[in-house]
Amino acid sequence: MVAKWGEIMPSAPAAPTTGHADPRVPAREHCVVRYLIDRWAAERGDQPYVIFDGGRHWTYRELRERVIALAAGLQRAGVQQGEHVLCWQPNTPEMLLTYYALNYLGAVYVPINTAYRGGVLEHVIENSDAKLAVVHTDLVPRLKEVALAKLERLVVTGTGEVPPAPLPAVHFSALTGNEADLQPLARPIEPWDTQSIIYTSGTTGPSKGVLSSYLHMSSNPGPEAWHFIDGADRFLVNMPMFHIGGMGLSFAMLARGGSIVLPERFSTDTFWPLVRETGTTAVFLLGVMATFLLKAPAGPQDRDHRVRKCFIVPLSDGAEEFHQRFGLDVYTIFNMTEISSPIVSEPNPQVRGTCGKVRAGVDVRLVDDHDCEVAVGQVGEMIVRTDRPWAMNSGYYKNAEATARAWRNGWFHTGDAFRMDEAGNFFFVDRIKDAIRRRGENISSFEVEAEIVRFPAVREAAAIAVPSELGEDEVMAIVAPAPGHTIDPAALLEFLRGRLAYFMIPRYVRVLPELPKTPSAKVLKADLRRQGITADTWDREQAGIVIRRDRIGS
Repeated sequence: MVAKWGEIMPSAPAAPTTGHADPRVPAREHCVVRYLIDRWAAERGDQPYVIFDGGRHWTYRELRERVIALAAGLQRAGVQQGEHVLCWQPNTPEMLLTYYALNYLGAVYVPINTAYRGGVLEHVIENSDAKLAVVHTDLVPRLKEVALAKLERLVVTGTGEVPPAPLPAVHFSALTGNEADLQPLARPIEPWDTQSIIYTSGTTGPSKGVLSSYLHMSSNPGPEAWHFIDGADRFLVNMPMFHIGGMGLSFAMLARGGSIVLPERFSTDTFWPLVRETGTTAVFLLGVMATFLLKAPAGPQDRDHRVRKCFIVPLSDGAEEFHQRFGLDVYTIFNMTEISSPIVSEPNPQVRGTCGKVRAGVDVRLVDDHDCEVAVGQVGEMIVRTDRPWAMNSGYYKNAEATARAWRNGWFHTGDAFRMDEAGNFFFVDRIKDAIRRRGENISSFEVEAEIVRFPAVREAAAIAVPSELGEDEVMAIVAPAPGHTIDPAALLEFLRGRLAYFMIPRYVRVLPELPKTPSAKVLKADLRRQGITADTWDREQAGIVIRRDRIGS
């Protein structure tokens, strides 16, 4: 039986994969958004796919109807298969629809961080080559501040009238149509076609647009990596959908025929009521989120929920307490926008600080500056490759130099330093560019920062290398105080004496009201390094404080 275009065949694939015989590449209806939506609308039409704040939900059938209506409107507005379209919105129903409607047309979804403005925003607009942007009304004024490159028109989401805009604009509600209005695709959408361009926050240079195929997006949280998630799960998407975290979670459940909960933002106060009300079974938490939840007073409702699987990234010291208190399994992973979850833990890992072990379907090596593998226990840069094509990024858009630098010798270079123990557990050490070397020792700024923020008066911290008169590095800590506190550098160092090796304890301490950050909230260490030792920097040697090596065995 052959389906006509637009017709849903019950249980049968709408677009079986043709043109290759590689068993490693799944069929279109298992990894391409258009065919996944068609498939589940036919097979699970009455089952919910997404639940929003307040309990409103869309079934798979309703999802398909809404996606097709918007896709028809976008097509009428000129969006073509393969075209790049900017999407600049928070986590809203319109954001989800835009994501899927663009992919339903075979267009490329290009999300923008809602914190972007100025030069960063301008760079993304220029680099993307987009002619159309779907923008939340509150963000439109920022477009007046930047050059708009090839942008020609806007679609505005949100309530109220379309605000004054620097380009012709229509409201999102005007983009609608019927399935009969939808024009056929020029060709089938393939697993290797570009699904999205996701801009990474550049700490040392302009943001890079990561080219992701449908197969990359599918492999990232796929069954080889996240084998403990299935179609019966309901995943809370509390990460922004302009990041791989939010995009990946929604795609993971679409691929499995499961469901998601899509709140507008994460809130410690509403987290547990939300997961209870929505029947959430799986959540993804940044380490700091888990810490916030643990700090709330314990109560009889701590286990009154259906959550059974929780990712905590990075794995915090309180992971075991989280597991015991809330009665769920804790997992952790190492991942980047460019790769596909190469390191995944077992439930409730007992090894402190681990990111997990290598999952099936990927090869991982730790190498030195010459791409030669380091010994077990030594620190090296993590490089990754997969056992099937298109399962990781396809490079950086319009950035051949960065692509060549990252894809060297047939492996993707993560820029992250790790070590591996004899049991195959991987431990994050540092970003390569953040490494500090002092007294013949390699120092992890990540580890130094982790101990500094344990000091009650410190809200956030960055550890950097600054030049020493001895021709090596000195450790400098830049810290910001917690509300209502002041930071005494001498007291901080005394606190660190029992927590850090002598060579890791900072010589310099600088106190700032707040650390400088990128729009995605990463600390701008490059800026802090350029500033170096400033007039307001405290020096423990000038203060007469001496840190010596402990004498062992004397």
